[in-house]
Amino acid sequence: MHRFLISAAHKSSGKTTVSIGLAAALSSGKHGQPKRTVQPFKKGPDYIDPLWLSVAAGRPCYNLDFFLSPDAELQAEFARHGHDAEVCLVEGNKGLYDGLDLHGTNSNAALARLLDLPVILVLDARGMTRGIAPLILGHQAFDRNIHIAGVILNRLGGRRHEAKLRAVIEHYTDVPVLGAVQEDPELALVERHLGLMPVNETAEAERHIAAIGERIAAQVDLDRLLAISQTDVPLAPPPPQWRSTEKPVRIAVARDAAFGFYYADDLEALAAAGAEAIFFDTLKDSRLPPCDGLLIGGGFPECFLGELEANTALRADIRRAIEAGLPTYAECGGLMYLARSIEWKGRNAAMVGAIPGDIRMHDKPVGRGYVILEPNASHPWHAGDGVTASDPAADATALHAHEFHYSSLHNLPAGIRYAYAVKRGHGIDGQHDGIVLHRLLASYTHLRATSRCDWPAKFVRHVRDCLTTDNKEARPCSH
Repeated sequence: MHRFLISAAHKSSGKTTVSIGLAAALSSGKHGQPKRTVQPFKKGPDYIDPLWLSVAAGRPCYNLDFFLSPDAELQAEFARHGHDAEVCLVEGNKGLYDGLDLHGTNSNAALARLLDLPVILVLDARGMTRGIAPLILGHQAFDRNIHIAGVILNRLGGRRHEAKLRAVIEHYTDVPVLGAVQEDPELALVERHLGLMPVNETAEAERHIAAIGERIAAQVDLDRLLAISQTDVPLAPPPPQWRSTEKPVRIAVARDAAFGFYYADDLEALAAAGAEAIFFDTLKDSRLPPCDGLLIGGGFPECFLGELEANTALRADIRRAIEAGLPTYAECGGLMYLARSIEWKGRNAAMVGAIPGDIRMHDKPVGRGYVILEPNASHPWHAGDGVTASDPAADATALHAHEFHYSSLHNLPAGIRYAYAVKRGHGIDGQHDGIVLHRLLASYTHLRATSRCDWPAKFVRHVRDCLTTDNKEARPCSH
């Protein structure tokens, strides 16, 4: 088995492109390599990079996040998804030692230490020659418990530049150069205000990923990378996860170019809790599929205003369903879509209208980073086992989550109910998040299915409870 973490000295060093290229090269069975099973992971909260890594590796990418999960859970999830893979590739976020606190307890280095992973540093070498040596030496000296197994030089200015850097590194350090990637516009990934363009919007994503894989394979010594990351220590898979034996409830899930922000383990947790996901397209479908509940995740609805507004039949059907009591959960982009309108770049487009407020896009982030929420009695489905949501003391444990939005919600009527008090982050107004209307919960916050926040099980149970209240069976229902 081979396991390693890709990190960098600082963000925007090109580690995502290198990670995508390595995943594609190692899993393709080309470049003189056998076809290997590659399991990708991404550190921290991120929807977009994992989409690209999933396509590159041909396996779902899973997120590992100290803020959302305890150490033991991170180790268990790493083993659960990586035990049957030949290569486990973890892409870090930001720089190797960057983190939330003074001691770097949630840094890439901390994850490498926890999972016993050698570190491959991707170094943006633009404008650098001799100065690259103290950069590497400093990273080694800062924490001797971190094994920096090699470096990949990135964005080089030509073969002469590469030769100088190799000579400096070989003379002053004991760190091997595993690759040297020349500056190449073909390696560029399309970016947007939240980061990379989601792969679900990029029609030629597979071709582009294959091209990145070819270029990375030609400039990185894959054999040497595999040699230094080899381990004989197996990953023992945790016991099988619990799965509901009840009759499945059908959850309509918006998944298309406008809405694609779903964590792989969240969708798996929904299935384990007894939900059958029925995917639909907000840009093309004229009606909701028959369903017992509705889920609209995050995405970029502002980039599809024309198509979303033009689909009046689906917008009207969703509004009717929500007002008739369909249990619904919407996050960020989903909240935006359910509002009356979205205003962006001088255009105002009508949306679903289930939420009596209007969305405005901004040039800078309104809410960005980690969030801590305290659920209250208005939360429709965050009650603890055997406790009703009407109990003010019901499951008041703070939730750790994240947000990343450039929009704000305006013109809400007085007296609107909220499910959360925001203890850290911004949410809707800096103090509250989670609008509650009918059986709808809509928030800017993105939840994660972890031991500290098993939202899929709670939402599925809420859907079942609503079916019981309405004297219906767990079967497709029409609106």
